[in-house]
Amino acid sequence: MRKSIRLAITMGDPAGIGPEIIAKAAQQLKTTALSKGISLIVIGSEVALREAQDHLGITPATPNDPYYEMVDVGPVDLPIVIGQVSPAGGEWAYRAVKRAAEMVQGGEADAIVTAPLSKEALHMAGHHFEGHTELLAHLTGQRDAVMMLAHGSMRVSHVTTHCAIADVPKRITPTRLRRVIDVTFEALDCLGLEKPRLAVAGLNPHCGEGGILGMEDIEIVTPIIKEYAERGFDITGPVPGDTVFIKLRAEQFDAVIAMFHDQGHIPVKLLGFNVDPTTGKWHAISGVNITLGLPILRTSVDHGTAFDIAGKDIANADSLIDAMEYAIKLLEGRANKAEKSSANSAF
Repeated sequence: MRKSIRLAITMGDPAGIGPEIIAKAAQQLKTTALSKGISLIVIGSEVALREAQDHLGITPATPNDPYYEMVDVGPVDLPIVIGQVSPAGGEWAYRAVKRAAEMVQGGEADAIVTAPLSKEALHMAGHHFEGHTELLAHLTGQRDAVMMLAHGSMRVSHVTTHCAIADVPKRITPTRLRRVIDVTFEALDCLGLEKPRLAVAGLNPHCGEGGILGMEDIEIVTPIIKEYAERGFDITGPVPGDTVFIKLRAEQFDAVIAMFHDQGHIPVKLLGFNVDPTTGKWHAISGVNITLGLPILRTSVDHGTAFDIAGKDIANADSLIDAMEYAIKLLEGRANKAEKSSANSAF
């Protein structure tokens, strides 16, 4: 197993909370990073990071304290205004992700951890991608990436993500469903689950109610599940979407495959946002967005740029820390698998 783990941390949109949560996360993980030989490579705007550190009273790392380094991907000619969406913010975000992908593919880093970007700003800058997942798929030449959200034991992979709800049924194909099942089982294996249990959510209410409410669950989803079950996988479904996540929370399964964006996002985010009942505001956000099925590993925060609180020094870094820790756990799991495979092949 590699003794040192190098995480490429992309800043996302520097006008959002990315610089602040990176500064906070790096500070909180300093002791762990130094003791375990973990390197944090921050990629984005050095000016934005330094300003965030100044506001927070955080002293940057020195050559004698090198637990992270900064890679600036500027200059970008247009100015950044904290809290405002702009083409400049989208350009900074794009360049950071592009550089991080190049670093991992070139062996300079082991995984990417992304702070949030603005899809609107990304498009304003001329980069027409639906989000990080699609951008990384383009940069790596891998078109069938899979999004998994994780919050504790709640792990949810998605068959479709950023598309109109009207387009979802035609995107649920046997090929796509097999792909999502395969990479989900692989991820669970890397997380140390020896016999992972997977459930597949139904697309239609009550899984189509025998065909009355739609035939996709009967004609497409059920045969694929049967196919995997016959191969010895522990897989269940389709399970109605209004009960499958209750069973996941009860740990009857190790992960669920959701059919569309909101079906999978809502239950995970409902648990990930810690709301103060007195004020009605959330004061903590946790959860991780993991991109599976790419030649590079990427984890991310499970929230957006939060332009409304950017620059106010009140953003919570828990989700970013969770994302870093998940990346480390997956990298260690992959390394352990490789070691076992190498040892077995020696006999």
